[in-house]
Amino acid sequence: MDINNNFEIFEKLINQAEKVLFSFDTAANSVSYLNHAFELIWKQSRERFVSNPANILETVHPDDRDYLVKKYREVLKGKSRENLEFRIVHPDNALRWLQLTPQRVTDKHGREYVVGLIDDVTIMRENISTMQKFGAKKNSILEILSHDLAGPLANIKVLSEVLSESTREYNNPEVNEIISIIRESSDRNIHLIRNFVQQEFLESVDAGLVKKRIDLVAKVQEVMEQYKDGQNLIHKEIRFSSSSDKIYVNIDQTKFMQVINNLMSNAIKFTEDNGIIAVDLSEKESTVLIKVQDNGIGIPRKYHDELFEKFTRARREGLKGEPSTGLGMSIIKTIVEWHDGSIWFESEEKAGTTFYIELPKDA
Repeated sequence: MDINNNFEIFEKLINQAEKVLFSFDTAANSVSYLNHAFELIWKQSRERFVSNPANILETVHPDDRDYLVKKYREVLKGKSRENLEFRIVHPDNALRWLQLTPQRVTDKHGREYVVGLIDDVTIMRENISTMQKFGAKKNSILEILSHDLAGPLANIKVLSEVLSESTREYNNPEVNEIISIIRESSDRNIHLIRNFVQQEFLESVDAGLVKKRIDLVAKVQEVMEQYKDGQNLIHKEIRFSSSSDKIYVNIDQTKFMQVINNLMSNAIKFTEDNGIIAVDLSEKESTVLIKVQDNGIGIPRKYHDELFEKFTRARREGLKGEPSTGLGMSIIKTIVEWHDGSIWFESEEKAGTTFYIELPKDA
């Protein structure tokens, strides 16, 4: 086997690849290999970075530099082999999302290198972000509509029962059948709306967990804007606040935004009209604390210890007749724990409820 000839063949292939292939000598602090794709992705010549590798960090988005340095140190210690996503800024200020697959290797002489692949995933990230954004908006709109429709349907059901009592003395089978149809239809549609919203939440739990580093403030704010736009429909005042403009966490965005939606749904269900529902993000040293607070009817003390259990006795209809599966809080707790977080609550009858979620921050 002609090893040198094979190397030349693969070197030609590597230089035609659209992904960056690199090798970094950790002892010499120098780039030992960098293929041509680097210039296509960075829009700059390789020479500037080969001669001074520190220049590469200057091209990384300021919000991602500490994160990338932290992950590089983990690679050197052999603690991390995960794919990393970060942004670079082109000379014309255009942003590109890159995915880095790093690995620490040692050659036969004991010399240590960090090698890897870098791929431009900007289009993929933008497509996923768009789908997640509109997915979260869709979920919050469905929650708003389900509560908005639940009230009138519950009223129709109550009125049909009143009408049934008022017409009972006539003993008219046809009238009784019509009233029965109205009552059953309104009851069925109340459950149908909530089941539609809840079923999607339940099914999403079965999907695999895909964590990405995201700005939690931006993503929660997108969801809250939808609730603010619909606050006239649900007759509640919606508030959002954050201690920081940006807080980065490593989460499955789809699943975690459903947690926020579910907590908002519960707050809407158990808060009287003209009540207040507030979501707040507080950045701590190594964690972020999320609060979902309402001034609703509260949770009876006897249910506090079992609220997060499956099919708990704490399940109850909302103030407008919205049904409950008794699974929501159990699933929320599971999803939070999948993210190495914790969830707890404080509640007092007739004084409202506050749910707390604490998650580890990412750099």
